[in-house]
Amino acid sequence: MQFQRLLYLAAGIGLLYMAHRAYGWPGMAAVAGGLLMWLLLHFTRVMTVLKRASDRPIGYVDSAVMLNAKLKPGVTLMHVMAMTRSLGERLSEENVQPEVYRWRDNGDSSVTAEFHGGKLHRWKLDRPSTDTDTDAPAAPSDGAAPAPGPGAPTP
Repeated sequence: MQFQRLLYLAAGIGLLYMAHRAYGWPGMAAVAGGLLMWLLLHFTRVMTVLKRASDRPIGYVDSAVMLNAKLKPGVTLMHVMAMTRSLGERLSEENVQPEVYRWRDNGDSSVTAEFHGGKLHRWKLDRPSTDTDTDAPAAPSDGAAPAPGPGAPTP
């Protein structure tokens, strides 16, 4: 993560240097304006995501199953916050790696995501257990075939 920041800084300084060498001060001013515009666009995106997230409860998502389907390894926490439009419920201690967050939906399904260095490393979908065994009709215990229902052809 630190190397990537240094690479961005070096690329910006390199662009400024090449613009100055090729076009003088006007070229340097044009590149500086472009870099400033890029920084302002990034800042605006961050503020928009945080504003949308502040309007919803912490750790809430419309559908945990859909969130689980959309997640990919390597996406940033900011990208996940933009998808959920909510801050995640922090499960780990502050300033401890990995950072663990959880998002729940109305059906008590939840997605627990683990971030290393701000990037998604792994996630898990937890769904509440349902008792479908009590709704199903009981099968015959003697191994015989069930009797045909009304309207069934007779052999």
